[in-house]
Amino acid sequence: MTIGVPKEIKIGETRVSMTPSLCRRCVGLGARVLIQKSAGVTAGFTDAEYRQAGATLVGDAAKIWRAADLILKVKEPLPAEYDRLREGQALFTYLHLAAGPELARVLLKKNILGIAYETVEGADGSFPLLKPMSQIAGRLSIQIGAYFLQTQHGGSGVLLGGIPGTMPGHVVVVGAGNSGSHAVQMAVGMGARVTVLDLDPRRLETLDMEYRGRVVTLMSNPANLQNEVADADLLIGAVLIPAAKAPTVVTKRMVARMRPGSVIVDIAIDQGGCIESIRPTSHEKPVYREHGVIHYAVPNMPALVGRTSTLGLTQATEPYVVTIVSRGLERALAEQESLRRGVNTRGGKITYPAVAKALGYA
Repeated sequence: MTIGVPKEIKIGETRVSMTPSLCRRCVGLGARVLIQKSAGVTAGFTDAEYRQAGATLVGDAAKIWRAADLILKVKEPLPAEYDRLREGQALFTYLHLAAGPELARVLLKKNILGIAYETVEGADGSFPLLKPMSQIAGRLSIQIGAYFLQTQHGGSGVLLGGIPGTMPGHVVVVGAGNSGSHAVQMAVGMGARVTVLDLDPRRLETLDMEYRGRVVTLMSNPANLQNEVADADLLIGAVLIPAAKAPTVVTKRMVARMRPGSVIVDIAIDQGGCIESIRPTSHEKPVYREHGVIHYAVPNMPALVGRTSTLGLTQATEPYVVTIVSRGLERALAEQESLRRGVNTRGGKITYPAVAKALGYA
């Protein structure tokens, strides 16, 4: 098997889908690994390290796409890469097809076996390849929000932790899953006043017990959302339905009632976002202002910490990559149900029900 690791081309992307350690393991199992030169540099891995691990370094990304049986990436292929996808090739990466109908059409036309990190599902219903990036995005959202709240960045000038004699900033987190709970953890650690809303009372109970009254937990309904969003200095959107388009839970009317200079960070932007006024931004231009509120919606937010993100991601993907190399792709899919659940496109069809429904194929 030939595994291809092209350099990520999304704006500001610093992660790489294979570390030298994983490369060495794959080569030891008999795989041929082609890695584009400097693919790992922004994550702290040199070409020399990959060479020592047994990889073949390739300068031209097109050669990697042509030669590889399996393309291993971090982010979904961008339009500039569509023509490089080879008929019948296998692709293992974050796909987020519910928010990418054009990419879905390309994968179907080229009969690509598309395995999405975000839908690989454990026996317990968890999403092990989505989890580490959700955790990082949740933690980063508070750092980012605190940064843009600063006056010199156009924010309201609120310090999240406050000081004695002043009110701390109010952080409102919508969604108490992996990313939301990690946002709560960071916000509490910074001394903010924190409110979290969710539809699942069990998640709220867990957070209430963990923080012993330091966090206000509320059911996510229109009345509670309207009141809390209006009072938020920093609003975190963290609503996720695996593989499906994120539902809009915060309306433009709610955003319009926020104080000028408040900040929104929508972690769910990969899946279309859960805030009506949100649209994707980039690391080059991360924010825009609407209704006087600063909006941040960078889809590849974890790239801000490329080293940590790469290590977290590859530690999670390694067991699956090793299974594919050692057993062969078809046998690995037949034997491992969790990997099989990651398949989104195969044989020219959308095979994941939530994606098919979101794109109108169901």
